[in-house]
Amino acid sequence: DWDDRNSCILFGDGAGAMVLETSPSEEEAGVLGFSGHSNGKGYEDLNCGYKGEARPIATPGEATTLSSATYDKMTMNGKEVYKFATREVPTVLKEALEIAEIEVEDVDWLVLHQANIRIMEIVAKRLGIPMEKVITNLSEYGNTSAASIPLALDEAVRSGKVKKGDVLACAGFGAGLSWGAAI
Repeated sequence: DWDDRNSCILFGDGAGAMVLETSPSEEEAGVLGFSGHSNGKGYEDLNCGYKGEARPIATPGEATTLSSATYDKMTMNGKEVYKFATREVPTVLKEALEIAEIEVEDVDWLVLHQANIRIMEIVAKRLGIPMEKVITNLSEYGNTSAASIPLALDEAVRSGKVKKGDVLACAGFGAGLSWGAAI
């Protein structure tokens, strides 16, 4: 919604994906642990609603009803999303680290959803990870939503910053509210 200056200026445009495959041996890299959550009570704080309309079509016998729809405008309560992210992202990362049976000190790089530099700074601080170990491209592209982690990771790998064997702690959050982490 370009009339909503609280959210429209925050988002960039991007697309990204990460492909995971099985490792030939346990010594090879892989997903060491993960944790994820969602809580629909946060729907009002960040969502992109679905505007569906029933559309009856003529068919033999009883009429068939299809749904014709688009997405509504995205809405966000930035203050509540900020509080949520700075509270839950460090927690979900700790859960994933515990499942992976590794300590925060074993993490080489922290790759977070590129929503807000202050959120990234607080998450890193609460985990005891220096900002030098946080991969960020937010200043280049803005918040590219679900593409932000793949884009940041791709740049870090291509530049040689992230190397094979590095331990990455990744975490994201989004609409609904939902949040998760993988090591």
